[in-house]
Amino acid sequence: MDLSLRRKRLTLVILGGVVFGMVGLSFAAVPLYDLFCRVTGFGGTTQTAEQPPAEVGDRMVTVQFNSDVSSDVPWRFKPIQREVSLRVGEVGLAFYRAINESDRTVLGTATFNVTPQKAGIYFTKIDCFCFEEQLLRPGESAELPVTFFVDPEIVDDRNLDDVKTITLSYTFFDQGEEVLENYLVEQAQLASRERVTRQN
Repeated sequence: MDLSLRRKRLTLVILGGVVFGMVGLSFAAVPLYDLFCRVTGFGGTTQTAEQPPAEVGDRMVTVQFNSDVSSDVPWRFKPIQREVSLRVGEVGLAFYRAINESDRTVLGTATFNVTPQKAGIYFTKIDCFCFEEQLLRPGESAELPVTFFVDPEIVDDRNLDDVKTITLSYTFFDQGEEVLENYLVEQAQLASRERVTRQN
């Protein structure tokens, strides 16, 4: 009887550990997948850098720009230029324009990817509006810049010899009413603190 009770307790402890481990892994899955994508460029995930490379190569690459919005975002969102051609290692600057064509305030966030996906590991952004909250009130518009380069190391990757054009795509999503309300409260608090600081 005593042995049976110990086995049951051991089984419960093991099952509890398995459940706890699975819950922990579910929370870790998103950041681990994000890290994997950033390191490998998997799924067209781009890289980031603080500054451009020291050298500019001879190989030319055309970067095309694409845009989209989810069905719940009442914005017109388009690239200002359709494409730019630049040498690998050369810094490019492009702009997108977003216009809120609705009668409500929308807080949006953009996700991005590049195609072909295998080029993601060599497409590097220095500055970008992706994953930053963009607030547009009715009728408001914003020009959103992205600064980027194609890593010169792309020339050493024989798997990318055929890549002459890379497409950078952004899609805007509505953050929802609750996130919008929290954002507006935070902005009001920041503005209030700034006024107090200026008065002092």
